[in-house]
Amino acid sequence: MSANPAIRHDWQLDEVQALYALPFNDLIFKAQTVHRENFDPNEVQISSLLSIKTGSCSEDCGYCPQSARYDSDLTPEALMPVDAVLKAAQLAKDQGASRFCMGAAWRQPKDRDVERVVEMVQGVKALGLETCVTLGMLTDAQTARLKEGGLDYYNHNLDTSEDYYSEVITTRTYRDRLDTLARVRDAGINVCCGGIIGMGESAVDRAKLLIELANLPKHPESVPVNMLVQVEGTPLMGTEALDPIIFIRTIAVARMMMPKSRVRLSAGRNNMSDEMQALCFLAGANSIFYGDKLLTTDNPMTNHDLALFERLGVYSGGSSYA
Repeated sequence: MSANPAIRHDWQLDEVQALYALPFNDLIFKAQTVHRENFDPNEVQISSLLSIKTGSCSEDCGYCPQSARYDSDLTPEALMPVDAVLKAAQLAKDQGASRFCMGAAWRQPKDRDVERVVEMVQGVKALGLETCVTLGMLTDAQTARLKEGGLDYYNHNLDTSEDYYSEVITTRTYRDRLDTLARVRDAGINVCCGGIIGMGESAVDRAKLLIELANLPKHPESVPVNMLVQVEGTPLMGTEALDPIIFIRTIAVARMMMPKSRVRLSAGRNNMSDEMQALCFLAGANSIFYGDKLLTTDNPMTNHDLALFERLGVYSGGSSYA
Protein backbone atom coordinates (compact mmCIF):
# COMPACT_ATOMS: atom_id res chain seq x y z
CA MET A 1 0.00 0.00 0.00
CA SER A 2 1.28 3.46 -0.85
CA ALA A 3 2.35 5.63 2.07
CA ASN A 4 0.08 8.34 0.69
CA PRO A 5 -3.22 6.82 -0.44
CA ALA A 6 -5.32 8.94 -2.75
CA ILE A 7 -8.66 10.29 -1.60
CA ARG A 8 -10.82 7.19 -1.45
CA HIS A 9 -14.40 6.33 -0.55
CA ASP A 10 -14.22 2.56 -1.00
CA TRP A 11 -12.32 1.34 2.05
CA GLN A 12 -12.80 -2.31 3.00
CA LEU A 13 -12.57 -3.86 6.46
CA ASP A 14 -9.55 -6.05 5.71
CA GLU A 15 -7.57 -3.03 4.48
CA VAL A 16 -8.29 -1.01 7.61
CA GLN A 17 -7.53 -3.94 9.88
CA ALA A 18 -4.20 -4.34 8.08
CA LEU A 19 -3.35 -0.70 8.81
CA TYR A 20 -4.21 -1.12 12.49
CA ALA A 21 -2.02 -4.25 12.60
CA LEU A 22 1.12 -2.58 11.24
CA PRO A 23 4.11 -2.38 13.58
CA PHE A 24 3.63 0.87 15.51
CA ASN A 25 6.71 2.58 14.06
CA ASP A 26 5.69 1.69 10.50
CA LEU A 27 2.14 2.96 11.01
CA ILE A 28 3.32 6.23 12.50
CA PHE A 29 5.84 6.71 9.67
CA LYS A 30 3.19 6.14 7.02
CA ALA A 31 0.67 8.41 8.75
CA GLN A 32 3.24 11.17 9.24
CA THR A 33 4.22 10.91 5.57
CA VAL A 34 0.58 11.38 4.53
CA HIS A 35 0.23 14.23 6.99
CA ARG A 36 3.28 16.09 5.65
CA GLU A 37 2.05 15.77 2.08
CA ASN A 38 -1.22 17.51 2.97
CA PHE A 39 -0.51 19.84 5.93
CA ASP A 40 2.19 21.82 7.65
CA PRO A 41 3.42 19.18 10.14
CA ASN A 42 4.02 21.73 12.90
CA GLU A 43 0.70 23.60 12.72
CA VAL A 44 -2.31 22.77 14.89
CA GLN A 45 -5.71 24.37 14.40
CA ILE A 46 -7.43 25.47 17.62
CA SER A 47 -11.16 25.33 18.23
CA SER A 48 -13.02 26.41 21.35
CA LEU A 49 -16.25 24.75 22.47
CA LEU A 50 -19.07 26.29 24.49
CA SER A 51 -22.23 24.65 25.80
CA ILE A 52 -24.93 27.17 24.90
CA LYS A 53 -27.75 25.00 26.28
CA THR A 54 -26.95 22.39 28.90
CA GLY A 55 -28.73 19.26 30.10
CA SER A 56 -32.36 18.04 30.07
CA CYS A 57 -31.78 16.14 26.83
CA SER A 58 -34.31 13.43 25.98
CA GLU A 59 -31.73 11.18 24.33
CA ASP A 60 -30.15 8.20 26.14
CA CYS A 61 -26.54 8.37 24.86
CA GLY A 62 -24.74 6.17 27.38
CA TYR A 63 -21.71 8.43 27.66
CA CYS A 64 -23.49 11.73 28.13
CA PRO A 65 -24.22 13.42 31.48
CA GLN A 66 -26.62 15.80 29.71
CA SER A 67 -29.28 13.12 29.33
CA ALA A 68 -32.32 13.76 31.52
CA ARG A 69 -32.42 10.00 32.13
CA TYR A 70 -29.24 9.91 34.22
CA ASP A 71 -28.38 11.25 37.67
CA SER A 72 -25.07 12.91 36.87
CA ASP A 73 -25.33 15.95 39.17
CA LEU A 74 -25.39 18.20 36.12
CA THR A 75 -27.34 21.42 36.52
CA PRO A 76 -29.49 22.10 33.44
CA GLU A 77 -29.15 25.54 31.88
CA ALA A 78 -31.41 27.24 29.33
CA LEU A 79 -30.18 28.61 26.02
CA MET A 80 -27.62 31.32 26.74
CA PRO A 81 -28.19 34.97 25.84
CA VAL A 82 -26.48 36.01 22.62
CA ASP A 83 -24.31 38.63 24.32
CA ALA A 84 -22.94 36.05 26.78
CA VAL A 85 -22.02 33.75 23.90
CA LEU A 86 -20.25 36.56 22.07
CA LYS A 87 -18.29 37.45 25.20
CA ALA A 88 -17.09 33.84 25.42
CA ALA A 89 -16.24 33.85 21.72
CA GLN A 90 -14.13 37.00 22.08
CA LEU A 91 -12.23 35.40 24.96
CA ALA A 92 -11.63 32.27 22.88
CA LYS A 93 -10.28 34.38 20.03
CA ASP A 94 -8.02 36.29 22.41
CA GLN A 95 -6.63 32.95 23.59
CA GLY A 96 -5.79 31.83 20.06
CA ALA A 97 -8.85 29.95 18.80
CA SER A 98 -9.70 30.26 15.09
CA ARG A 99 -13.04 28.42 15.30
CA PHE A 100 -15.80 28.79 17.89
CA CYS A 101 -18.07 25.80 18.36
CA MET A 102 -21.45 26.01 20.10
CA GLY A 103 -23.21 22.92 21.42
CA ALA A 104 -26.81 22.59 22.58
CA ALA A 105 -28.26 19.50 24.28
CA TRP A 106 -31.27 18.95 22.04
CA ARG A 107 -32.59 15.93 20.22
CA GLN A 108 -33.73 18.41 17.58
CA PRO A 109 -34.07 22.19 17.97
CA LYS A 110 -37.29 24.13 17.49
CA ASP A 111 -37.36 26.71 14.71
CA ARG A 112 -37.30 29.57 17.23
CA ASP A 113 -34.17 28.06 18.78
CA VAL A 114 -32.48 27.97 15.39
CA GLU A 115 -33.19 31.69 14.96
CA ARG A 116 -31.40 32.39 18.25
CA VAL A 117 -28.48 30.25 17.17
CA VAL A 118 -28.27 32.10 13.85
CA GLU A 119 -27.90 35.34 15.81
CA MET A 120 -25.01 33.76 17.67
CA VAL A 121 -23.41 32.51 14.47
CA GLN A 122 -23.60 35.93 12.84
CA GLY A 123 -22.16 37.61 15.93
CA VAL A 124 -19.28 35.14 16.20
CA LYS A 125 -18.47 35.51 12.51
CA ALA A 126 -18.38 39.27 12.96
CA LEU A 127 -15.57 38.72 15.46
CA GLY A 128 -13.51 37.04 12.74
CA LEU A 129 -13.96 33.45 13.89
CA GLU A 130 -15.14 30.40 12.01
CA THR A 131 -18.39 29.02 13.38
CA CYS A 132 -19.55 25.51 14.20
CA VAL A 133 -22.69 24.31 15.96
CA THR A 134 -24.01 20.96 17.15
CA LEU A 135 -27.74 20.98 17.78
CA GLY A 136 -28.88 17.42 17.09
CA MET A 137 -31.07 16.45 14.14
CA LEU A 138 -32.25 19.15 11.72
CA THR A 139 -35.08 19.64 9.26
CA ASP A 140 -34.37 20.78 5.71
CA ALA A 141 -35.67 24.25 6.55
CA GLN A 142 -33.51 24.54 9.67
CA THR A 143 -30.42 23.43 7.76
CA ALA A 144 -31.12 25.99 5.05
CA ARG A 145 -31.56 28.71 7.68
CA LEU A 146 -28.21 27.90 9.28
CA LYS A 147 -26.55 28.04 5.86
CA GLU A 148 -28.26 31.34 5.10
CA GLY A 149 -27.07 32.63 8.47
CA GLY A 150 -23.46 31.97 7.49
CA LEU A 151 -22.67 28.81 9.48
CA ASP A 152 -19.31 27.33 8.50
CA TYR A 153 -19.41 23.87 10.12
CA TYR A 154 -22.02 21.54 11.57
CA ASN A 155 -20.94 18.84 14.01
CA HIS A 156 -22.87 15.59 14.13
CA ASN A 157 -20.84 12.58 15.26
CA LEU A 158 -21.53 8.97 14.32
CA ASP A 159 -20.06 7.98 17.71
CA THR A 160 -19.25 4.34 16.84
CA SER A 161 -19.89 1.63 14.26
CA GLU A 162 -23.41 0.86 13.14
CA ASP A 163 -23.06 -2.62 14.66
CA TYR A 164 -22.21 -1.31 18.14
CA TYR A 165 -24.39 1.77 18.05
CA SER A 166 -27.44 0.24 19.76
CA GLU A 167 -25.26 -0.68 22.74
CA VAL A 168 -24.71 3.04 23.35
CA ILE A 169 -27.84 4.83 22.05
CA THR A 170 -31.42 3.67 21.46
CA THR A 171 -33.33 6.95 21.06
CA ARG A 172 -31.88 7.87 17.66
CA THR A 173 -30.93 5.49 14.87
CA TYR A 174 -27.70 5.35 12.90
CA ARG A 175 -29.72 6.21 9.80
CA ASP A 176 -30.97 9.35 11.57
CA ARG A 177 -27.36 10.45 11.97
CA LEU A 178 -26.41 9.68 8.38
CA ASP A 179 -29.49 11.51 7.12
CA THR A 180 -28.57 14.59 9.15
CA LEU A 181 -25.04 14.53 7.72
CA ALA A 182 -26.43 14.27 4.19
CA ARG A 183 -28.78 17.18 4.83
CA VAL A 184 -25.91 19.34 6.10
CA ARG A 185 -23.65 18.39 3.21
CA ASP A 186 -26.37 19.03 0.61
CA ALA A 187 -26.91 22.50 2.08
CA GLY A 188 -23.26 23.36 1.45
CA ILE A 189 -22.20 23.46 5.12
CA ASN A 190 -18.85 21.91 6.05
CA VAL A 191 -19.15 18.67 8.02
CA CYS A 192 -17.53 17.96 11.38
CA CYS A 193 -18.03 14.28 12.19
CA GLY A 194 -16.13 11.72 14.20
CA GLY A 195 -16.67 9.35 17.08
CA ILE A 196 -15.78 8.17 20.55
CA ILE A 197 -13.18 5.51 21.28
CA GLY A 198 -13.13 3.45 24.47
CA MET A 199 -16.85 2.76 24.98
CA GLY A 200 -16.31 -1.00 25.14
CA GLU A 201 -16.38 -1.39 21.36
CA SER A 202 -14.26 -4.01 19.58
CA ALA A 203 -11.30 -3.45 17.26
CA VAL A 204 -13.63 -4.26 14.36
CA ASP A 205 -16.05 -1.56 15.54
CA ARG A 206 -13.26 1.02 15.56
CA ALA A 207 -12.29 0.05 12.03
CA LYS A 208 -15.91 0.16 10.86
CA LEU A 209 -16.40 3.64 12.35
CA LEU A 210 -13.48 4.96 10.31
CA ILE A 211 -14.84 3.20 7.22
CA GLU A 212 -18.24 4.90 7.70
CA LEU A 213 -16.49 8.28 7.88
CA ALA A 214 -14.05 7.75 5.03
CA ASN A 215 -16.66 6.20 2.73
CA LEU A 216 -19.07 9.13 3.00
CA PRO A 217 -19.55 10.83 -0.40
CA LYS A 218 -17.13 13.51 0.80
CA HIS A 219 -14.78 13.21 3.75
CA PRO A 220 -15.72 15.34 6.77
CA GLU A 221 -13.63 18.49 6.82
CA SER A 222 -13.10 17.92 10.55
CA VAL A 223 -12.89 14.52 12.23
CA PRO A 224 -13.01 14.76 16.04
CA VAL A 225 -11.66 11.63 17.72
CA ASN A 226 -12.87 11.51 21.31
CA MET A 227 -11.64 9.25 24.10
CA LEU A 228 -14.49 8.32 26.43
CA VAL A 229 -14.70 10.55 29.50
CA GLN A 230 -16.39 8.48 32.17
CA VAL A 231 -18.94 10.43 34.20
CA GLU A 232 -20.59 9.25 37.40
CA GLY A 233 -24.24 8.41 36.83
CA THR A 234 -23.92 7.49 33.14
CA PRO A 235 -24.22 3.88 31.95
CA LEU A 236 -20.68 3.80 30.56
CA MET A 237 -19.14 4.69 33.91
CA GLY A 238 -16.84 1.79 34.84
CA THR A 239 -15.99 0.82 31.25
CA GLU A 240 -12.51 -0.69 31.01
CA ALA A 241 -9.98 2.01 30.16
CA LEU A 242 -8.68 2.04 26.59
CA ASP A 243 -5.03 1.29 25.88
CA PRO A 244 -3.52 4.65 24.84
CA ILE A 245 -1.61 2.94 22.01
CA ILE A 246 -4.93 1.87 20.46
CA PHE A 247 -6.11 5.48 20.56
CA ILE A 248 -2.91 6.69 18.87
CA ARG A 249 -3.25 3.97 16.23
CA THR A 250 -6.80 5.18 15.57
CA ILE A 251 -5.51 8.71 14.97
CA ALA A 252 -2.90 7.38 12.54
CA VAL A 253 -5.36 5.22 10.61
CA ALA A 254 -7.84 8.11 10.42
CA ARG A 255 -5.08 10.31 8.99
CA MET A 256 -4.26 7.75 6.31
CA MET A 257 -7.88 7.17 5.35
CA MET A 258 -8.85 10.86 5.30
CA PRO A 259 -5.64 12.61 4.22
CA LYS A 260 -7.03 16.12 3.86
CA SER A 261 -9.34 16.22 6.88
CA ARG A 262 -8.51 17.96 10.13
CA VAL A 263 -8.17 15.16 12.68
CA ARG A 264 -9.02 16.66 16.06
CA LEU A 265 -8.06 15.57 19.55
CA SER A 266 -11.33 16.19 21.35
CA ALA A 267 -12.81 14.85 24.59
CA GLY A 268 -10.47 12.93 26.85
CA ARG A 269 -7.38 15.09 26.54
CA ASN A 270 -7.54 15.85 30.25
CA ASN A 271 -6.70 12.18 30.82
CA MET A 272 -3.89 12.09 28.25
CA SER A 273 -0.27 12.66 29.18
CA ASP A 274 1.72 15.23 27.27
CA GLU A 275 3.65 12.36 25.73
CA MET A 276 0.46 10.69 24.49
CA GLN A 277 -0.73 13.94 22.92
CA ALA A 278 2.68 14.41 21.28
CA LEU A 279 2.39 10.95 19.72
CA CYS A 280 -1.12 11.82 18.50
CA PHE A 281 0.28 14.91 16.75
CA LEU A 282 3.02 12.74 15.26
CA ALA A 283 0.34 10.29 14.09
CA GLY A 284 -1.47 13.05 12.19
CA ALA A 285 -3.75 14.91 14.61
CA ASN A 286 -3.66 18.59 13.72
CA SER A 287 -6.53 20.17 15.62
CA ILE A 288 -7.56 20.40 19.27
CA PHE A 289 -10.34 21.76 21.40
CA TYR A 290 -8.94 24.53 23.55
CA GLY A 291 -10.11 25.81 26.93
CA ASP A 292 -10.79 24.29 30.34
CA LYS A 293 -14.23 22.82 29.54
CA LEU A 294 -15.71 20.70 26.72
CA LEU A 295 -19.45 21.17 27.05
CA THR A 296 -19.63 19.56 30.50
CA THR A 297 -16.33 17.69 30.98
CA ASP A 298 -12.91 19.01 31.93
CA ASN A 299 -10.22 19.83 29.37
CA PRO A 300 -6.57 20.86 29.87
CA MET A 301 -6.15 24.47 30.91
CA THR A 302 -5.27 26.87 28.10
CA ASN A 303 -1.90 27.77 29.62
CA HIS A 304 -0.97 24.08 29.79
CA ASP A 305 -1.74 23.67 26.09
CA LEU A 306 0.37 26.71 25.26
CA ALA A 307 3.28 25.29 27.26
CA LEU A 308 2.94 21.94 25.48
CA PHE A 309 2.87 23.65 22.09
CA GLU A 310 6.06 25.51 22.99
CA ARG A 311 7.78 22.33 24.14
CA LEU A 312 6.84 20.57 20.89
CA GLY A 313 7.62 23.51 18.63
CA VAL A 314 4.12 23.54 17.14
CA TYR A 315 1.96 26.59 16.61
CA SER A 316 -1.67 27.45 16.01
CA GLY A 317 -2.57 28.26 12.45
CA GLY A 318 -5.30 28.35 9.86
CA SER A 319 -8.27 26.05 9.77
CA SER A 320 -9.38 25.93 6.15
CA TYR A 321 -9.96 22.61 4.45
CA ALA A 322 -6.81 21.64 2.57
